[in-house]
Amino acid sequence: MSDGIVTLPLSLTVNGRAHGPLQVPEDMMLIDVLHEYLGLTGTRFGCGQGVCRACTVIVDDEHGPREVRSCITGAHYFAGKRIRTVEGHAQRDDTGAIVQLSPVQQAFLDHYSFQCGYCTPGFVNAATVLLERLRKAPVAKSELEATITDALDPHLCRCTGYVRYYQAVKAVALATPGLVREDAP
Repeated sequence: MSDGIVTLPLSLTVNGRAHGPLQVPEDMMLIDVLHEYLGLTGTRFGCGQGVCRACTVIVDDEHGPREVRSCITGAHYFAGKRIRTVEGHAQRDDTGAIVQLSPVQQAFLDHYSFQCGYCTPGFVNAATVLLERLRKAPVAKSELEATITDALDPHLCRCTGYVRYYQAVKAVALATPGLVREDAP
């Protein structure tokens, strides 16, 4: 404790890399740890209330990949957990340069899905979680659009890029073998 701020040790794995123990204030949100302690600024602080979901990260645990809003979830909740941020999706070389974007990231570019890009990290993570879940439990082709809507609807885009985000995710889902079942005749 210094200056009246109570800190606790925090260890977590971000994008496959172990961090910690870091001395983190007990009431600090994860987004602040990502930005201030780890230099990972791709996760966006939007509304600060968890409504816009620009701050979404992926938690990989016994519940599978799932979205968690980092602006309203305390950093210590993530102690010992594995998380992914938008920086963790693209393949990188030894220097850290991007070699290949993830299929979701590439589809968002190909479909001109975003304008300002502020909400894009949250949409990338939501789409990634959806596609990973579809690998385990494919949906019928007739259910795909509703499934995408359910996954992306909680995310807000001030520039109204929704249609292109949805089109991009649908394109990836249809182009990836095993995610979509053909409807029964």
